[in-house]
Amino acid sequence: MRFGWISLMSCYNSLQFPLQENYAYQGRLVTEETTFVTLREKLYSASQGFNEFTEAERTTAVPTVKDHAEAEQRTVEWIRTQASPTKSAAAYHTTALEREHQEFSTTDSELRVNCTMDYGVKKLPQAIIIGVKKGGTRALLEALRVHPDVRAVGNEPHFFDRNYEKGLDWYRDLMPSTLEGQITMEKTPSYFVTNHAPKRIHSMARDIKLIIVVRNPVTRAISDYTQTLSKKPEIPTFEVLAFKNRTLGLIDASWSALRIGIYALHLESWMQYFPLSQMHFVSGERLIVDPAGEMAKVQDFLGLKRIVTDKHFYFNKTKGFPCLKKPEDSSTPRCLGKSKGRTHPKIDPDVIRRLHKFYKPFNMMFYQMTGQNFEWELEEDSESRSSQD
Repeated sequence: MRFGWISLMSCYNSLQFPLQENYAYQGRLVTEETTFVTLREKLYSASQGFNEFTEAERTTAVPTVKDHAEAEQRTVEWIRTQASPTKSAAAYHTTALEREHQEFSTTDSELRVNCTMDYGVKKLPQAIIIGVKKGGTRALLEALRVHPDVRAVGNEPHFFDRNYEKGLDWYRDLMPSTLEGQITMEKTPSYFVTNHAPKRIHSMARDIKLIIVVRNPVTRAISDYTQTLSKKPEIPTFEVLAFKNRTLGLIDASWSALRIGIYALHLESWMQYFPLSQMHFVSGERLIVDPAGEMAKVQDFLGLKRIVTDKHFYFNKTKGFPCLKKPEDSSTPRCLGKSKGRTHPKIDPDVIRRLHKFYKPFNMMFYQMTGQNFEWELEEDSESRSSQD
């Protein structure tokens, strides 16, 4: 019975989390203002309206005190069913549990917590990796899952961009069960560039922590194209897709591979709902060269003890990025799958140079908004050479 009471107390305690007040982002950058506003109007058409989700009150079962006679009867029944389990005994046990559930309920429309039978609770995530695609989000998630206080969904739920109409109950049911003190997480990189995602996530949990893995937008675009090319070999070349008119040097910023990398544009939407203190920006480049250093900062941001350290990583020269291992495990390190580490196609150096020029003002805005300098401009020379995903 001890473990059962731990589970029930965990359910009770999970209902006590306070919610912070929202801090709206009010400042506007004026650098390259005309370019920024014009491009935003071109890239973001009038957003489609959507219905906010409202849910009925959720109920969770807690134990009730029964009279001694009924308790003794249950004990006898339990012993009898253990000695000779039958369908009728199972039905009796289920009915008893349902009766207890009906006798006591509590409302929690904010957190919508479900108690589970495996001594844990299914909760909506307290932290989400919201971006960016081809930035290193999978590597970060796998490293975080090594931490004993992190439970995360392996697949991308795509709730706030593709499955929102299914409701929060559906979303929560995807989450793994957690014990008290553990953090529930998920990652869906497309959230960062989804118009409605900031408002929808804020409606779910205004105090949630958001993690964004960013990478040199030029390298990221080439990586994005490489992934698509592996699935659709018939698509045009990178150079063709990147320009509306190459002779005039007109970049096609409507192409998703390029639009994703305009980080300042997307971040502005998020800062209307969340303060910077609830966001953490991970350098995709440093995650490769110094994974332990980046992981230390992520663990601090999440309020976790620094358990994932340099002992958990081994650099794979073939793939070109770190692989995970357990410190006490002498077996072969676990690397990301074949979809990671693809060799990039050779891109015309002039195209790369033009893209760096295109992204530079937006990168400067992004540095200013986040208070971090990712130094992507220093990589311009190396970007013209072939690199790996």
